[in-house]
Amino acid sequence: MGTAFKGEYSHSIDAKGRLIMPAKFREILGEQFVVTRGFDGCLFVFSEDGWENFEEKLQALPMDKPEARMLSRFFLAGAIDAEVDKQGRILIPANLLTHSKITKEAVVAGVGNRVEIWSKDEWEKASTFDDINSIAAKMSEYGLSI
Repeated sequence: MGTAFKGEYSHSIDAKGRLIMPAKFREILGEQFVVTRGFDGCLFVFSEDGWENFEEKLQALPMDKPEARMLSRFFLAGAIDAEVDKQGRILIPANLLTHSKITKEAVVAGVGNRVEIWSKDEWEKASTFDDINSIAAKMSEYGLSI
């Protein structure tokens, strides 16, 4: 799998919906990549290879299941091909800004196989980690140990 995305960066979004993509992420993402709706009110950003792998899995879902159709619509209909401009910014369309509640301040976070883009307010709610000890107690259920 290549290099994992990691780290957290805060950036402002301009009036035209442009957001700076951190240089470390641009190096991994390349010239063109995919931005789509994500869970918990954020946006998911995939490299082209990462998106192709994910898209194949979505297309393999059983279309006779309503939940599978909904997942496909959620990710595929919301997806855009993004390119970085000369200033290192990407243009986020209005529908994705609405989904993520991003108005002025955003957090761009690397989370392994993808980047997540959050409104600053939503990130602060989602990343308080108040219950991390109870979550850590369940690590072994996910096959994780340190």
